[in-house]
Amino acid sequence: MTTGTGTRARRRRRGAQLEADLLDATWEELVEVGFANLTMESVAARARTGIAVLYRRWANKDELVFAALQHRRDVSPVAVPDTGALRSDLLAHLTALSDALAGFFAIAAAAAFSGLLAGTGLTPSQVRDKVMDTRKPRVRIPYQRAHDRGEIDLERIPSAVLAMPYDLVRHDLLMDLRPLKPARIQSIVDELFLPLVQSFGAREGNAARAARRVRRR
Repeated sequence: MTTGTGTRARRRRRGAQLEADLLDATWEELVEVGFANLTMESVAARARTGIAVLYRRWANKDELVFAALQHRRDVSPVAVPDTGALRSDLLAHLTALSDALAGFFAIAAAAAFSGLLAGTGLTPSQVRDKVMDTRKPRVRIPYQRAHDRGEIDLERIPSAVLAMPYDLVRHDLLMDLRPLKPARIQSIVDELFLPLVQSFGAREGNAARAARRVRRR
């Protein structure tokens, strides 16, 4: 893996750029030597900076590694495919997420089981939320597109149903630490998610909504 340390050494860095370089160096240490062997000194050496620079931002190794994991997650977004249909959008998006995040989840899990969890005093659930970012967006892009096309009605579908495909992919990644097989992703979409969504009906057009309001009067 290319570390980029030469690039770091050739320019004067400060602010957000310096912090990003420090977090990148921490991630590289995690990948190459693992959490147990990573030290503040080794990260500073890789980043070609003084150890005091690290301690001004993070109190200890655990805080630094948490920040590096969150940084890596946030700077590597997965593009959302636009195929023109909800089913194919979901199949493509879940596959892309699975392929892109498998390596990240493996490194994060290895750090947790190598001492990160014990060193922080956090529960497994708190570590998961902090590292994996389980906050759910109000509406995911594939769903909004499907709503706009009239395939689904987001006002009718519970948020737990909309979250289910993504939660299942995250669960499988945490359990297996490798990308999901195509058959598993297809099963999540075709056998679990779509039958539930279809039970809530498609989005009504303006005329249908107006007629329904008239009938209620």
